[in-house]
Amino acid sequence: MHMAHEMQRLRAEHAALATLSRFLLALVAGPDLPRATELASVRGMFRETLVRHLKCEDWALYPRLKASGDPQLAELAREFILEMGHIADEFIAYDARWPGERVAVDWTGFCAETEAVLDAIAMRIEREERELYPVAELYDEPARRRAARH
Repeated sequence: MHMAHEMQRLRAEHAALATLSRFLLALVAGPDLPRATELASVRGMFRETLVRHLKCEDWALYPRLKASGDPQLAELAREFILEMGHIADEFIAYDARWPGERVAVDWTGFCAETEAVLDAIAMRIEREERELYPVAELYDEPARRRAARH
């Protein structure tokens, strides 16, 4: 897959995560527990989108950038992995700590932890959009191979 197409998909996932995050934040902003089905639905959509997105970055994008042959791009990818690679594990742990029954018992705690987790994810997205993605979009592996042959 060409890097430009991959980056377009990753950016679209960032937009979806921002939208789902706003929905989730609106639910936790209320003083009362929303309908369980509504909360579970938004949480599920957010979880599925985030996990798919992080797997794509961690298993495809970052390794591809590290193997690019460009030392600066490889170092930037390594830096992002070291600084932010833990977010997937932290989200999975957060999600496991808050089954529906516990949310109902400790709504205030759930709200506070949800806001913190979503803030960390938003910061990662912002940094990727600002620092990593513009550089990655310039990297076009097939074009580099063609140029190297000539």
